[in-house]
Amino acid sequence: MSAARRVRRRVGDIVAIPLSEGRLAFAWVLPEPLMAFFDFRAREPAPPVEEIAGKPIAFSLWVMNHAVTSGLWPVLGRVTVPEELLRPPAFFKQDPLSGALSITHDGGDERPASREECLHLERAAVWEPGHVVDRLEDHFAGRPNKWVESLRVRG
Repeated sequence: MSAARRVRRRVGDIVAIPLSEGRLAFAWVLPEPLMAFFDFRAREPAPPVEEIAGKPIAFSLWVMNHAVTSGLWPVLGRVTVPEELLRPPAFFKQDPLSGALSITHDGGDERPASREECLHLERAAVWEPGHVVDRLEDHFAGRPNKWVESLRVRG
């Protein structure tokens, strides 16, 4: 018996994310570790990747590579990523002791930030696939997500 073959993570791949009730969510693989999640879900079988790529983006997160490389989120195909999605988004950081805030942008540059600047940004965190699935289920159900809430700006 051979070991499971690892999937290579490639920018432009569109992956399927199994949800409850036979539904699928979808994400675009962006430069590591970023992924953009479509504001769209479908029942199996998945629609063509060109159709998925035309849907709006709900949010972008840093995600553990094993979501793709293990085959947990299967690759459906590859579509060229629009330039605006290839630009790294800003994320906020908050020092756990002092509460000081900063924004990381342009793929790693960091600067001090105000609370107001950080309120609508994602926290700089690498998400586990299971937490992303929880967030997608909550997103499509229109309810708050405990992981998003736990990562909000404090203070």
